[in-house]
Amino acid sequence: MNLFRISTIALLAALASACATSQPAASSAPPPEPLVVDGTAAPADSAPAFTASDAEPAATPVQAAGDTPAAPVESGSTGAEQDFAAIYGEEPYNPVADPTLPEAVQAPRAYDPWEPFNRKVHRFNNAVDRTIARPLARAYVEVVPRPVRLGVSNFFDNLGQPLTMVNQLLQGRPGEAGQTFARFILNSTLGVGGLFDPASAAGLPRRREDFGQTLGVWGWRTSRYVELPFFGPRTVRDTFGLAGDMPLSPVRQIEDDKTRIFLQGLNLVDTRAQLLSLDSLREDAVDDYALVRDSWMQRRAYQIEGGRKSDDEQNGLPDYLLDEESNPTVPVDAMPMPEISTPGG
Repeated sequence: MNLFRISTIALLAALASACATSQPAASSAPPPEPLVVDGTAAPADSAPAFTASDAEPAATPVQAAGDTPAAPVESGSTGAEQDFAAIYGEEPYNPVADPTLPEAVQAPRAYDPWEPFNRKVHRFNNAVDRTIARPLARAYVEVVPRPVRLGVSNFFDNLGQPLTMVNQLLQGRPGEAGQTFARFILNSTLGVGGLFDPASAAGLPRRREDFGQTLGVWGWRTSRYVELPFFGPRTVRDTFGLAGDMPLSPVRQIEDDKTRIFLQGLNLVDTRAQLLSLDSLREDAVDDYALVRDSWMQRRAYQIEGGRKSDDEQNGLPDYLLDEESNPTVPVDAMPMPEISTPGG
């Protein structure tokens, strides 16, 4: 019994001795280094006590000597972006100025050295449009039912197909010229003179070509912009194109003046009625002249280059460039032009 008590006491003493030796002595720790404040060494025991204000981040990040100074942080960035810039010395990410992004699409600039003159003609055309063309187009839309207006548009579009076919041949596109000829024959017969459009249902595309586009395909790509009275947006190239289209104009071949002028006037009103949907856009524009010029030039550039693009390239273009019915211009048939005849003819 005494032996058991002696063994127990010896075991407890050994455990107590092991626990005491596992704790480091206070005197064995190295003395704390002095705290440097504003270049003056202060004793360790004089360090200020921790307060609640110490938990707030400093307004200016602390940096060691020799480190690269942190870049300034814009006031509009978030707190996480500011912390990142303070730690790594980099500006917050700006998605607009990201150099890895592709360059923005640049619209072709219009060559417009005659802008002062063109703006005067533009104001004249707008005055004629407000007082005559637009009221007639609105009355035409209100009075004439939509199916009848559609038949009128189909009729004048069909009359222009022979002109389109000739220009397609001049541009070296015989396949498209054959489709245009088949479209003209089908609409002229089954379509009752072009009032209906069975050719589109048969898969024959609607295309419009003129001699101005042909000159562009032949190499006259860049031409200065000019706005003509009554005709509106054109270029010098397209002005010569009008002269080339006149002999092929079917309406101009009508000798009866009353019939010819009536058809030309109806074509003008129908063309202006198709543009009524763009009036609200033009009214909200800061510069109506620049809007009309740039949109027309962009559309014209596509009409010249569009035939050379593949189907995959055309799929990425805006719908208003692909649609042959959008943003129509005044055709040569629609304007009463003086007859050009040779002496003795």
